[in-house]
Amino acid sequence: MKIILKCLLLVLPLLFLTSCFDILDKVNVKADGSGEYSLILNASKSKTRLASISKMETVNGKKVPKKSEIEAKINEAARIFKTVPGISNVKTSMDFDNYIIKLSCNFKKIEDVNSGLEQLKAKNIVGKMIPTNIYSHSPAKKTFSRNKINTFKSDYDKLSSADKEVFNNAKYTSVLQFENTVKSQSNASYQLSPNRKAMKLEGNILDFILQRKQTQNTILFQ
Repeated sequence: MKIILKCLLLVLPLLFLTSCFDILDKVNVKADGSGEYSLILNASKSKTRLASISKMETVNGKKVPKKSEIEAKINEAARIFKTVPGISNVKTSMDFDNYIIKLSCNFKKIEDVNSGLEQLKAKNIVGKMIPTNIYSHSPAKKTFSRNKINTFKSDYDKLSSADKEVFNNAKYTSVLQFENTVKSQSNASYQLSPNRKAMKLEGNILDFILQRKQTQNTILFQ
């Protein structure tokens, strides 16, 4: 998801120094609307390069963040999420040997995740321009939506050539799991599982930034 990507690049500038990383966001929604949200950044494919970079002060004119600074950002994001009504069981893990970072939480309704991201924006953990109304769910109407978001193409176009290269090999995967059975969806790019209770969208992050692929989807349950 472009929103999550942008948020995490702001929170974790170390990722801006390598183009080989994967982002996975996963939502598991129960019939009553509650569920679990998790976000994983995996730069293990670049761990040798990142280990070398972490010992430097600057790269391409950018300050290299210390592990302690990254930990502080992640812990602050977790602390803020814990204050959001409806959010519980917030967990973080940081593996700096393999450069894998995870944030997860439970929610009473998926819109609580939107509220958590809005709080991160209010506390300047993420940029002011970041949209936060990402998900919506109506158990009564039996619908779940990944809402339409603005393009980041103009922001991408303003980047230097070196910064643009960061996205060349980066991958993004979104997994949606449901207790209810999916009847239909509006975005056929999502792969539907045989039991019709899970779907996946994956591709190069650049495809989503340039909107060659769309994350927007409206899902109707049986």
